[in-house]
Amino acid sequence: MTAQSVPAMAASPSQAGRLLLIGLISFLTLVDLFAVQAILPSLAVVYHASPAEMGVAVNASTFGMAAAGLVIAALASRLDRKRGIWMSLAALTIPTLLLSTMPDLGVITALRVVQGILMSSAFTLTMAYLAEEKGSGSVAAALAAYVTGNVASNLFGRLMSAAVADHFGLSFNFVVFAALNLTGAIMVYIRLDGMRMGAMKTTAAMTFASWRSQFGNPALTATFAIGFLILFAFLGTFTYVNFVLAGPIGLSPMAPGLVYFVFAPSILTTPLVARAVARFGIRATFIAAFAVALAGTVLLLVAALTPVLAGLCLIAAGTFFAQAAATGHVGRLAAGDRAAASGIYLASYYLGGLAGSLALGMVYAHWGWPEAVLGIAISLSAAGALSLAVQRQTATAA
Repeated sequence: MTAQSVPAMAASPSQAGRLLLIGLISFLTLVDLFAVQAILPSLAVVYHASPAEMGVAVNASTFGMAAAGLVIAALASRLDRKRGIWMSLAALTIPTLLLSTMPDLGVITALRVVQGILMSSAFTLTMAYLAEEKGSGSVAAALAAYVTGNVASNLFGRLMSAAVADHFGLSFNFVVFAALNLTGAIMVYIRLDGMRMGAMKTTAAMTFASWRSQFGNPALTATFAIGFLILFAFLGTFTYVNFVLAGPIGLSPMAPGLVYFVFAPSILTTPLVARAVARFGIRATFIAAFAVALAGTVLLLVAALTPVLAGLCLIAAGTFFAQAAATGHVGRLAAGDRAAASGIYLASYYLGGLAGSLALGMVYAHWGWPEAVLGIAISLSAAGALSLAVQRQTATAA
């Protein structure tokens, strides 16, 4: 694939306006992913499901995202970026609307997988679109804006989900999010410039060679593993803490939605990632981010609302900062085919979320919250150790 024109955001009067548009597209792409977690306790009651069963059903979207990330990584060079993004978001409205019928738990799981496939398709193609821009500074800022939109979707999506479900019912909640998906499709269709794809066609052998090149880079492989551990810890935290908040701490079923103001500081800190990496390096940035998140796990063990909220705030800030750093680092390390590298990274990232949901759900069900928090801390520590390897291997390669 050759890009014969530099992709740019249409009708952007300024760099700030362009970054805002990128953030909005990210928000509308990923708003379905985590918003449902704000109403997990209520869904568990309605479906007579255990926390682990409901958590796995809702987080099944991560399986779809991982699978689609690999497929898009293989096919990205043949796909028109703009068309793929808006068509994925338009199609996303269908499973989201079907969720409003409140089907059984098995159908919910299947629909969440479909949602994940479509969200990941839009997400991976957008990441490739941004990574193919000229100028590393511009790319880093654009990717940070995209991750910031992800942070905003975590905050405002959860708040909206809790509020809508509280006032209009669980079913209407999904109708609202289907409307947001459609809005995202329209925004991309109108505001995003297309790319003229080159005439080169990729073969299976070329795809295999590209993937072998990505995994042949130890620093890049370590970054894929870091992505796995980031979402492992994040989903493990923010899926099952809902039951702690609604149980031992005693918040009402819809009140946990308000707790997600803990994401607000991350909206301010995540855009600073590019500057932090440029000034301190990727290793120091990773270590600082994981240290902040690890400090948050200690506070999760205190059975009181204020320290738990502080802990959630630190974990959110640390993991989102690390995610933005890792996303940009993949683009810098990728050899040739950035779309393939982005797809593999996102597949690893979302497989980590699925693994965290399953593993920590079982730990929570069999042993309890303190043991689940220990699992979260171990995953963050492992990510910190891998960040040392990324720095050494990157320096060796250089």
